[in-house]
Amino acid sequence: MIDGRRVLIILPAWNEQDGLPSILKEIQANLPGADTLVVDDGSTDRTAAVATASGSPVAQLPYNLGVGGAMRLGYRYAHLHGYDVAIQIDSDGQHDPSYVPVLLEKLKEADLVIGARFDGEGDYKVRGPRKWAMGLLSVVLSRITRTRLTDTTSGFRACNKSLIEFFANWYPVEYLGDTVESMVGAARCGFVVRQVPVAMRERTTGTPSASPIKAMVYLARAGLVLLLAMIRRMPPHLKAIAASAPDHAGRQFASR
Repeated sequence: MIDGRRVLIILPAWNEQDGLPSILKEIQANLPGADTLVVDDGSTDRTAAVATASGSPVAQLPYNLGVGGAMRLGYRYAHLHGYDVAIQIDSDGQHDPSYVPVLLEKLKEADLVIGARFDGEGDYKVRGPRKWAMGLLSVVLSRITRTRLTDTTSGFRACNKSLIEFFANWYPVEYLGDTVESMVGAARCGFVVRQVPVAMRERTTGTPSASPIKAMVYLARAGLVLLLAMIRRMPPHLKAIAASAPDHAGRQFASR
């Protein structure tokens, strides 16, 4: 329990045997009141074994689905076990668990809280087409969510019990669906989105995509994902889940 709330930290992991022990140790040291769940996304290394050895429960997918598929399983686990809060922390070491209390505090006035890299905290930078894509997404999603957003693709995020149930029933697994489309869907069903500034660290494992060609592909795919998220119809049962959720300040359920 943290401040009277049952908190689950979900760590999607694909071939993260090298970085997981340190990030799990850091979470356990900084957040002893939180539970963890490592979702092994079809890894071919010892991800599941090292997570278990580090004292965390593990849910294993039979093959790689991507972050969206791993998080959907994590939200279903959180809903099934009655958690009040679910927090996504990536397994590559970029997300600093010491910011979790900041996300939890902001969650008192929102359903979804994003840990934003580009909001005055830290010196994380992107350039070129990737920066343009992130800027476009931030402008459009700020209008949709009716709040200022600067980092809509951040995977460092927290959601409350109502949104856990929503995501347990619907969570996109396509490219950028776990960040962009999930936020659009939540906002269209009336959930409140906010952000807090956080500093991101250099990843301890994996290799970022940095080539100009990959950056241009990212720009094109981000635009396509945003377009699809805007035109897709939300199933009626999801709006019913949202409508039955306890209200937060400023919530306006819409038919959009």
